[in-house]
Amino acid sequence: MPDSGPDFTVKIAETEAELRAAQALRYQVFVQELGAGGDLVDHQAGLERDRFDPFFDHMICTDTRSGAVIGVYRLLRDDQAVAAGQFYSEDEYDLSVLKASGRKLLELGRSCLHPEYRGGTAMFHLWNGLAAYVAEHGIEVLFGTASFHGTDIAALAQPLSMLHHNHLAPPELRVRAQPAHFQTMDLVPVDRLDRRSAMVQVPALIKAYLRLGGFVGEGAFVDQSFNTTDVCLVLDTARMNDRQRRIYSGSRSG
Repeated sequence: MPDSGPDFTVKIAETEAELRAAQALRYQVFVQELGAGGDLVDHQAGLERDRFDPFFDHMICTDTRSGAVIGVYRLLRDDQAVAAGQFYSEDEYDLSVLKASGRKLLELGRSCLHPEYRGGTAMFHLWNGLAAYVAEHGIEVLFGTASFHGTDIAALAQPLSMLHHNHLAPPELRVRAQPAHFQTMDLVPVDRLDRRSAMVQVPALIKAYLRLGGFVGEGAFVDQSFNTTDVCLVLDTARMNDRQRRIYSGSRSG
């Protein structure tokens, strides 16, 4: 993948050292910062990893000045999911509508940036790399879980309800939280929503996908091991308008 700018490069990790650098950043963000855990987390080495890592492509954003990996995306195509036995998020969401669509799917996960690079251009570089990857592999639908910090559903009633009422996926894209742990997002009636307050509570990554025309699936999943409340985001590239395509491709003009 080509150099994405004078200060950053974006590529798929090719070596064990690059993978470990991605897992180390994930440890810093998800374990140390957000309090996540997991069976394969290596606290001694400072690595956040799981059984799915060998099947994913790991997109890394590197600061060319320091050589440090400062951004990560984990990507799983249909064929890789077959090799893994499932998509990662199938433990949380019923993906039947997407898998039966006949369209080329890409699951996104473990997206994170080093704290010092948030709010800058690093995410634009990662998205530019993601857009190139999608074009290279002919991907039509992107999806994956995104998280609110914490597991107190009551505290998240406003933003979850706002997503449910205003951004619920159409039936042909509407994945649904698995019945065993389905948590309704319809917690506050429309007439009692405080949209501005609710949007303040929505994480930046979820807002970004909404700006691209993304939707949310039905129901949330409370992930105790990661100390998060997850929603499933779905983005159909065929539904994006020109403005959204410019944002997605990393262009900052127009």
